[in-house]
Amino acid sequence: MFDLMQVLRRHRRTVSGEALARELGVSLRTIRRDVATLQDMGADIDGEAGVGYIMQPGFLLPPLSFTEEELQALVIGAQWISRQTDDTLALAVKNALAKINAVLPPDMRSALDDDTVYVGHRARGSMPLDLSEIRRALREQRKLRITLSIEHAPNDQQVVWPIMLGLIEGSRFIAAWCELDSRFRVIAMDDIATAEILTERYPRNRRQLVKEWRAQEVRPCNDQGEAC
Repeated sequence: MFDLMQVLRRHRRTVSGEALARELGVSLRTIRRDVATLQDMGADIDGEAGVGYIMQPGFLLPPLSFTEEELQALVIGAQWISRQTDDTLALAVKNALAKINAVLPPDMRSALDDDTVYVGHRARGSMPLDLSEIRRALREQRKLRITLSIEHAPNDQQVVWPIMLGLIEGSRFIAAWCELDSRFRVIAMDDIATAEILTERYPRNRRQLVKEWRAQEVRPCNDQGEAC
């Protein structure tokens, strides 16, 4: 909606919804929805679907308002993400805090420099896949081909459907549906010797699989590679 406002400000005459959709790379339906949202927020936008839109000057979105507790929660969460996850997510959270800082009232910006809570760094060991790649596999519902390094576990490659990434007490786990034995497993990433993201997507909906897994109350696998 910020981008939509900027485009509307730039056009001093009526601009069609189709032109807005092309410029912003979204659907016409999205333009109509966002225009209606801005109008509900008080933006003086004249026009309607099929005619075009023009925004009268003077409208600003209300500034972000946070309490000190809320800002501290954001800072602690950002520190944890930047020190416990992957570099891509760490950069994303730093950029997010920078955007928040840019719109905060001057008297609240010092809260983003809060140092009353320390979040430690996770010891980084070698991993067959970066966490950012695991997160991509989850978003795109792509299969993983893995081999395990734990004792008594099968040495053959296994194909699993990753459904959730777990960050628990400094350890990292992948909840997945295993094609080998048709069951859910929770696999410690430290126990994965090799991993490869496949181009093939798994056919089931990830969110539905998560619901089914949670219903079974599966816990992390033991040193034999079996669900507890």
